[in-house]
Amino acid sequence: METVLARVGRKFREGSLEFRAEDGRAWTLGHSEPRAFLRLNDPAALSSMLLDPKLRVAEAYMDGAWEPADGDLLHVLEVAMKMLGSMRSGRFGRILEKVLSRLGEINNPLRSRRNVHHHYDLDESLYATFLDRDMHYSCAYFREPEMDLETAQQAKCAHIASKLDLKPGARVLDIGCGWGSLALYLARHFDVHVTGITLSEEQFKAARRRADERGLTKQVEFRLQDYRDTRGEFDAVVSVGMFEHVGRPQYPVFFQRVHDLLTPQGIALLHTIGRTTPPAGSSPWIRKYIFPGGYIPAASEIMAAVEPRSLILTDLEVWRLHYALTLAEWNRRFQANRHRFAASLGERFCRMWEFYLLVSEAGFRWGDLVVFHAQLTRSRERLPLTRAYLYRSRQVQPVAQRLPLRRRR
Repeated sequence: METVLARVGRKFREGSLEFRAEDGRAWTLGHSEPRAFLRLNDPAALSSMLLDPKLRVAEAYMDGAWEPADGDLLHVLEVAMKMLGSMRSGRFGRILEKVLSRLGEINNPLRSRRNVHHHYDLDESLYATFLDRDMHYSCAYFREPEMDLETAQQAKCAHIASKLDLKPGARVLDIGCGWGSLALYLARHFDVHVTGITLSEEQFKAARRRADERGLTKQVEFRLQDYRDTRGEFDAVVSVGMFEHVGRPQYPVFFQRVHDLLTPQGIALLHTIGRTTPPAGSSPWIRKYIFPGGYIPAASEIMAAVEPRSLILTDLEVWRLHYALTLAEWNRRFQANRHRFAASLGERFCRMWEFYLLVSEAGFRWGDLVVFHAQLTRSRERLPLTRAYLYRSRQVQPVAQRLPLRRRR
């Protein structure tokens, strides 16, 4: 085992993990700072973790084979993230990883529906436990550092609305509308008509229920529909946290649909997790347990698909630590209710979920993950000459706050 650890450890230029068994035995992977210490409950798991670390380290945690010695899983993931970032990997391994990743991203309509069902059709009460009150399952926008999660999610919606430059009566398409949070916000605050589409039956039912509860059924329509099947003409198209599920083989179709659904003077806003590094593969553990068929794009991959579609990139904003702050709060709320889900869904599920939240936070803090905000138009003259209009909402109230709401019948 020591020989294998030494051989594998030479691939890492930074960081080390020390595994300690209950009988006093210890093994170290890596040879430099920073360091993290793990309590190895099942020494037999170490060999499989070394053979396939990107999958088996997380699986071993789910199975209870190891624990952070000091209880700080985020610190272990910080060290592991830095080690993977410094890893010397062979050219053949990188090519194979990319090929396998692409094969897993061929998301036809049926496969897309199955992928969405895997993650988004879980018990709604799970999400309600750790998300904000309005159920936004995407990165919040901490315009001010002291914002709480609820306020930061509302700030995200307002920022998106500014980028869409909405006028009263505008027709908006929300691709991947989730539980309807953004669609309901835009309709309520900006007096627009929103069509939200999703492949999740549970989210679809919840979104329609919420629209009815808020008296917005005349302004908001939700459809259980694939973006490839959507028809119509819209003044604005927005997609928040859905593009990560599209898969690279479908990028040309996705952006062609965005182009075709926009009016000639329309604006689109793509909010997606992205990477600051060149194109690569996907995490096999995330793909197996959390987001089947998913892929995190590099900016170059997005633009390669946008440019041939007659869409103009009019603004690109990069959010760096906003998602780390969001995920930290999600995990805090999940941990406060963890006992409930351990009783109903089991300890293994809870260990999977906390690993997912914390490894994602680590990716935004110490890895290559960011959030891209890509604003696209069909006309270079559609928007003002400067970005001042994006921050107008700080001084000017939305329509619904300046004018009384229309009566609902």
